[in-house]
Amino acid sequence: MDANYEDQSKLPELKLDAKQSQGFLSFFKTLPHDPRPIRLFDRRDYYTAHGENATFIAKTYYRTTTALRQLGNGLDGLSSVSVSKNMFETIARDLLLERTDHTLEIYEGSGSSWRLVKSGTPGNLGSFEDVLFANNDMQDTPVVVALLPNFRENGCTVGLGYVDLTKRVLGLAEFLDDSHFTNVESALVALGCKECLLPLDSGKTSEIRTLHDALNRCGVMLTERKKTEFKMRDLVQDLSRLVKGSIEPVRDLVSGFEFAAGALGALLSYAELLGDESNYGNYSIQRYNLGSYMRLDSAAMRALNVLESKTDANKNFSLFGLMNRTCTAGMGKRLLHMWLKQPLLDVDEINSRLDLVQAFVEDPALRQDLRQHLKRISDIERLMHNLEKKRAGLQHIVKLYQSSIRLPYIKSALERYDGEFSSLIKERYWDPLELWTDDSHLNKFVALVEAAVDLDQLENGEYMISSTYDPALSALKDEQESLEHRIHNLHKETAKDLDLALDKALKLDKGTQFGHVFRITKKEEPKIRKKLTTQFIVLETRKDGVKFTNTKLKKLGDQYQRIVEEYKNCQKELVDRVVQTTATFSEVFWSVAGLLSELDVLLSFADLASSCPTAYTRPIITPSDEGDIILEGSRHPCVEAQDWVNFIPNDCKLVRGKSWFQIITGPNMGGKSTFIRQVGVNILMAQVGSFVPCDKASISIRDCVFARVGAGDCQLRGVSTFMQEMLETASILKGATDKSLIIIDELGRGTSTYDGFGWFNS
Repeated sequence: MDANYEDQSKLPELKLDAKQSQGFLSFFKTLPHDPRPIRLFDRRDYYTAHGENATFIAKTYYRTTTALRQLGNGLDGLSSVSVSKNMFETIARDLLLERTDHTLEIYEGSGSSWRLVKSGTPGNLGSFEDVLFANNDMQDTPVVVALLPNFRENGCTVGLGYVDLTKRVLGLAEFLDDSHFTNVESALVALGCKECLLPLDSGKTSEIRTLHDALNRCGVMLTERKKTEFKMRDLVQDLSRLVKGSIEPVRDLVSGFEFAAGALGALLSYAELLGDESNYGNYSIQRYNLGSYMRLDSAAMRALNVLESKTDANKNFSLFGLMNRTCTAGMGKRLLHMWLKQPLLDVDEINSRLDLVQAFVEDPALRQDLRQHLKRISDIERLMHNLEKKRAGLQHIVKLYQSSIRLPYIKSALERYDGEFSSLIKERYWDPLELWTDDSHLNKFVALVEAAVDLDQLENGEYMISSTYDPALSALKDEQESLEHRIHNLHKETAKDLDLALDKALKLDKGTQFGHVFRITKKEEPKIRKKLTTQFIVLETRKDGVKFTNTKLKKLGDQYQRIVEEYKNCQKELVDRVVQTTATFSEVFWSVAGLLSELDVLLSFADLASSCPTAYTRPIITPSDEGDIILEGSRHPCVEAQDWVNFIPNDCKLVRGKSWFQIITGPNMGGKSTFIRQVGVNILMAQVGSFVPCDKASISIRDCVFARVGAGDCQLRGVSTFMQEMLETASILKGATDKSLIIIDELGRGTSTYDGFGWFNS
């Protein structure tokens, strides 16, 4: 947090006179008391926060209360803090990307008249995307989930709806869950949920408290909405406007759910999807199946260090940090993030990924060639998101073009591969690229950009429509050049009349205030003072000289300015037309993004497997029915990647009916925890489709990984360490199957050693 510290001398000064202060205080008192939103008030050059928000910002981001100022006097005074533009970006990123306990609201106005203009939550970042991702990759696409629990004597039926606002995907699921909500937790982890909607007064208090605990463990913000919002009425009609394609499949899908449809209805209302016409016809809808991926709960994600943490000493502390060697600008990272939360259960699909990784491992030249091309691919997903949200300009179009012209090179590199897996590579990558780069698809887009955009100006950082693209624009360009030539000739004539050296003594300036003007130095001014008063109009006298004009220059300058404005307007119209045309290629670009992201992640796996000091090996994947896990010479990938670590490999043989249950004993710091974690990490990596840090590995599919690792003391909620262990173990026992992997570290610790032995022996 010290990096966020801002020197107190640099704080913007809070400039409000008595009348403005009084008006603002009267408005602020009308705001409802709510601890969740952090309210910032836009003062044009800076922002302010007040009351409890001001104290929170001062303590959290400035790390001192000396940043606070008092607005008003006496009992009516209000603690306030000013926030610079840079600090605002820091606060927005922390609140919306890191934390899950606050929302962000921006107000505009003056005096006693203010209005809410922007609001954002960890699950709905739309209003703040420009701030959050201006100089940063979008690490993960925020997903909002709505849950509608229906409690019964034999358990709870949960209706789940979700929306991915970036990829414009809607989903539904409905399932039975136990009293610990293990299915809900694994769904939240797999979806990467940032925010969850629940109906107010959902029912049984104890069960709801347990559900809230599950949300907390997953780091998900809880947002409660009125129960009336969780309704099915008009849902099919609303979806018919949002979802592309025929409405019949949508009606059939929605009618198959009793509670999930109500959850999805609440999401449409909360995210205000129908209020934005750019959403119409651009969403897809799907059924989410809990059994599609390996189930991972929050405890397993933490125990296996799957995702990065702000406390990590280096990137190799987490599995994501270690495996992330992606090259594309953000797309590959996001897909890897998702894959690590959604390990596969299908043997054929896992082996298909492993086949591709093996191809790239065995052909270093192909791997390096493809990675070099992928480094020049922009974040197509974000570009398309901006395009569909009507926030795209010519710069976005050029980035799509620059990515598009790399595709033939990628296709050529893939075409040169003639190894064992050539048919798979052809089917998976070469054939789609061949289809997309033909004359009826992206070649048309490339031709459009090359005809419409002045590509020569890109080196100067200018994004302009080529003057030859449109006759009207070309005519305006010719007229502009003609006027420039006439103004230049007038400059020559004037220098000759005044007997002054061109460009040295008599200069021609162009500015926003006066347009085209002549300028002479103060030294030359006495020589022509008489002529200035009779033939010219003096506009400004300063230390750097005298600016003046005459009727000819003013007339030509006015004409030039009018043509420039017409040229700009024509440019804008043409840019809008090019952007609209590019939007028609949306479906192809989304497909290209998906293919390149997948290729990027698999190349990343191959690069990791090849470049480690001790090479990784391809695991043998067997169906879950076989049940055996044989790891020979296995290592923990994150531990062995740390400096000065000389890792000693271990064997692990979990054979059903023989050694399917193992107890690890040994002294402190003997490596017990590392050993049991590395078994889980190796299995997760294998089911993601990666090679594993082993000499030899045979792994049968695991449907879920449960973990009870570390001391999760919860005294603030009246739960001791021992009780917390028992609750988590009970959750494991209820959720696990005979195809699960269970990792338990130091079970049965209590206030005394004998308490633990007493439970364990029972």
